[in-house]
Amino acid sequence: MILQGKRVALPPAPVVHQQFEANAAATPDAVAVVRAGRQVTYAELDARANRFAHFLTARGVGRAAQVGVCLDYSADMLVAILGTLKAGAAYVPFDPAYPAARLQLLLGQVPSLALIVASPETRGMVDSAGVDVVDLEQLTDHLARLPATAPDVHVTGDDVCYAVFTSGSTGTPKLTAVRHEGWFNLMNWLKLEYGLHSGSHNLVVSAFGFDLSQRALMTPLFCGATQYFMASRNFDAMMAYRILTQHEIRVVHCASSTLYLLVDWETARGGDALTRLDYVLFGGEPLKTQRLAAWARREGNACTLLHQYGVAECTDVATSYDLAGYWRGGHDITPVGRPAYNTGIHLLDEELRGVGPGEYGEICVSGASVGAGYLGGSGPENARFTTIEVDGAPVRVYRTGDRGRIDQAGDLVVAGRMDAQVKVRGMRIDPTDIERALGRLAGVREAAVVVASTAAGETELTAFIVPTRDELTEDDVRIRLLQTLPRSMVPARFVNVLRLPLSPHGKVDRAALADSLEKQYAMSGTAQQPTDSCRRTREDT
Repeated sequence: MILQGKRVALPPAPVVHQQFEANAAATPDAVAVVRAGRQVTYAELDARANRFAHFLTARGVGRAAQVGVCLDYSADMLVAILGTLKAGAAYVPFDPAYPAARLQLLLGQVPSLALIVASPETRGMVDSAGVDVVDLEQLTDHLARLPATAPDVHVTGDDVCYAVFTSGSTGTPKLTAVRHEGWFNLMNWLKLEYGLHSGSHNLVVSAFGFDLSQRALMTPLFCGATQYFMASRNFDAMMAYRILTQHEIRVVHCASSTLYLLVDWETARGGDALTRLDYVLFGGEPLKTQRLAAWARREGNACTLLHQYGVAECTDVATSYDLAGYWRGGHDITPVGRPAYNTGIHLLDEELRGVGPGEYGEICVSGASVGAGYLGGSGPENARFTTIEVDGAPVRVYRTGDRGRIDQAGDLVVAGRMDAQVKVRGMRIDPTDIERALGRLAGVREAAVVVASTAAGETELTAFIVPTRDELTEDDVRIRLLQTLPRSMVPARFVNVLRLPLSPHGKVDRAALADSLEKQYAMSGTAQQPTDSCRRTREDT
């Protein structure tokens, strides 16, 4: 089964920063970046990026090179990114919001970095990398003497523009590379399909290391709009909502869990900043529609919610679905829609043959969005980039490892990971199915199901539940779940929590939940009684 996105011609050189340069030439005085009240125009940003590009080329940094960027969201970050692209190199985000141990692990995965751009606040986080660390503030006088015009560097659509870390199925961070053609195609699709323009101002709310953040960073500059940054390293719902209220933000890209927090903030305060947005583009984890339903159906809500699906290895977004179609009914699992321009979705069986209409298969992505692969990698995950035959012709695809089908309306539905199933008491179970069932129960705001090993070495499922109001009892939840799930899928324990922890990327941090269980088991030497566990975990989480 194949879903094929609209075929749209791209320019001979689909290079992302050249579109920014065209906007800078057409509207030099337009505001490109705003942070903490400070504005930078397109002309100023372009000139600063050009000077940094000349700095890089003078050091021999160009095509096929990687430049690390460890900066907080700021105009300097965009100078470093755009300057790197103009020099023909690719940038690698090192998120200063990460714990020090995580940053050290990531730095060890990229021994070929040409240099790292940092600031006085972040330099100490990357000093151990063994490569030069440069500070744009300290280079101010030197950069001022360099040309403000773009360097003469030939960049093609096949060149790598950025590379982000993804854990993949092994859990070991891998650096997956994205090509200019794929990134250009993504932003061109967003611009044309959804009518983004110079007034489509954006607020960044996701962490820098997230693949989603790369298109959130560049799309407004691709369209000639203004990019707004929060003056905070970590997501702050209050600050984000204040900026949405005070400025003419029209677009937000975020993970689903971040959207829930913004909706909660607006609902609790009776505001309307979110409802006045043009678009929220979100995804990255299974959608809990009950968290959005009441807000989305509010009278006068003009915001279009685009539920999107994709992977870092294929330029972040492969499909998109207007959630308005979901509220009209007829869906069990929320669809993720149809492919982006010049993108194909293939549903394949274990032999890489197409499955029939409505049948489940592995989701594979083809077309312009497929990335360049894992940089410096030679492990088994590289086999996920492979070639299949379609109508007698070879087609390069990326095997996502996700399980899905095409529904009767022709939309892609993602049912979970091919490898997400776990064996509990000999039965194969997908925790996502349990989370969906919990989400449909009255009184459950949201839930996450994690797998942990007890002190006795047995695999056990625990459901962490955020109640809508009063705490839910285990017996009540268990009895109601048994009405829709077989006994083998009902978790052994249910834990009420005030909120689910989020990772720096804004997704539910299941690893943190699992760690909390492992610590409990280690401390007790045996399984805790459920009610005691509920109280302690509620306080700790």
